[in-house]
Amino acid sequence: MLKRESYRINKAGSIKNLKLVEEGLSDPAKDEVTVEVKSIGLNFADLFAIQGLYSATPKESFIPGLEYSGTVIKKGMDVNEFNEGDDIVGAIRFGAYTTHLNINKRYILKLPKNYSFEAGAAAIVQPLTAYYSLVELGNIKEDSTVLVNSAAGGVGIHANRIAKSFKAFTIGTVGNKNKIDFLQKERYDKTIVRDSSFKKRLKDALGKRELNIVLESIGGKVFEDCFRLLSPGGRIIIYGGAQFMSHSSSPNYPKVIYQYLTRPKVDPLKLSDTNRSVMGFNLIHLWDNPEGLRKMLTEIFEMNLAEPHIDRVFQFSELIDALKYFQSGNTIGKVIINI
Repeated sequence: MLKRESYRINKAGSIKNLKLVEEGLSDPAKDEVTVEVKSIGLNFADLFAIQGLYSATPKESFIPGLEYSGTVIKKGMDVNEFNEGDDIVGAIRFGAYTTHLNINKRYILKLPKNYSFEAGAAAIVQPLTAYYSLVELGNIKEDSTVLVNSAAGGVGIHANRIAKSFKAFTIGTVGNKNKIDFLQKERYDKTIVRDSSFKKRLKDALGKRELNIVLESIGGKVFEDCFRLLSPGGRIIIYGGAQFMSHSSSPNYPKVIYQYLTRPKVDPLKLSDTNRSVMGFNLIHLWDNPEGLRKMLTEIFEMNLAEPHIDRVFQFSELIDALKYFQSGNTIGKVIINI
């Protein structure tokens, strides 16, 4: 039996509960491949799962991690689409924080040409989130006005690039003024630092333009201001809840409870009266539609977007430090783990 090293958590609730263990890995099933993992992409969903704030978190012991890149080293008898030695990118419903894994062939694609393993490990979750938000839910059109909160994050960077492929007008918001230069290099049309003057800054950025699509992950007053300025027919797509993220190993439960109880409420009647929509989704619920995921990923790759922006690369032995850095809020783009 193949031996692997994995970061496993027996009880969600704290990063401190995440332990590096050695364990066995069985041979792949007939429709699976065994992957030697080369790089792992970190996502906020990983942290929420580790801290027990994610509804999809397994109740039993589990290995976190949703995306990775690597090399096929073994395959089942029914796998004809891939060969041993193929470099791939893949998504998994938890289980990526490991040196080796078995995965159904429907959840991997060959590593795009000229992509490094690091870029491949950043090419799944965040691009899919941005694409699904804008194209499938947002119904983006040419010249749409798109507001992206957390614009310097991995989702925000891909959202801007995808929106630009539709010739949309993009406004990016960040919580740290030090990220503004990066947004301008990414060709956001307007940039805003979220502060007490956010609503006025957004009005000024919009000018005479209507606000058609908002990608929202901040919550609180930012959500309320965006909703009030949303145009008739406009859509807010909620893809995350950064307001609940802790900057320590465990959740700040009093803060989480307070933010949950005081979260903005939307009157359904007002939605119809003003012809506005509030949508939300969790990418993990698309797991049961692997062909749909593959189709969207293929369409993303065919857009020939720039490679994912990598903020920093850590080694596998530094994964705990990488998680703490990732939750600091100082990152731009993707944090990667190399094995």
